[in-house]
Amino acid sequence: MTHESDNASADIAWLRQLAEENGTAPMRGASILLAAGVIYGLTSLLHWAHMTGLIAPRLVGAGMEWLVATGLFLIVNFAIILRLRRPEGVRTAAQRAIGTIWGCVGGGIFVLFASMMAVTVRMGADQDSALFWMVPSIILVFYGMGWAVTAAMLKSRPLLGLSIASFIAAPVLGALAGQSEQYLGYAAALFLLMALPGFLLMRQSKSA
Repeated sequence: MTHESDNASADIAWLRQLAEENGTAPMRGASILLAAGVIYGLTSLLHWAHMTGLIAPRLVGAGMEWLVATGLFLIVNFAIILRLRRPEGVRTAAQRAIGTIWGCVGGGIFVLFASMMAVTVRMGADQDSALFWMVPSIILVFYGMGWAVTAAMLKSRPLLGLSIASFIAAPVLGALAGQSEQYLGYAAALFLLMALPGFLLMRQSKSA
């Protein structure tokens, strides 16, 4: 009976510690969010410039800018992960959970693109134009879910606001499907809902 009581007390103490650190621990890995927002935001601007004729089509292959951006992001992401794995103090349970959350968001987006490419190969490029116009909205839904769980873990209303803004932006971008303005709006969403928050969280983490 005493052993069970000790275990219960230990469990309660662990849950209390987890709740306390969730509300105070800074978010690690925010530099990855900054990199994703900047790289893909600039790529979206490039895609918009291509669609509006500001950049000659021959300078940007069909979709090649996104492949280049993904390759660049993978390199930057790998370098950041190596740096984050260096022992720099204690990594809390909240930080590990948040890292897993955003890892799943990134992995889900990668699998989404792989699935879309499989559809393209199977059905032909003319069969999936509507699907590709939905990409910005789908990605913002992924981001909205990531911010929602992160906000809950860190008990942060501003991060919850980012989640709500991401969910609102998704159908707005969907309404712009087929127009060049969609990618201009997508770039703005990436800068405001990923790059800027990532930068601010990175500064907060360094000052903590």
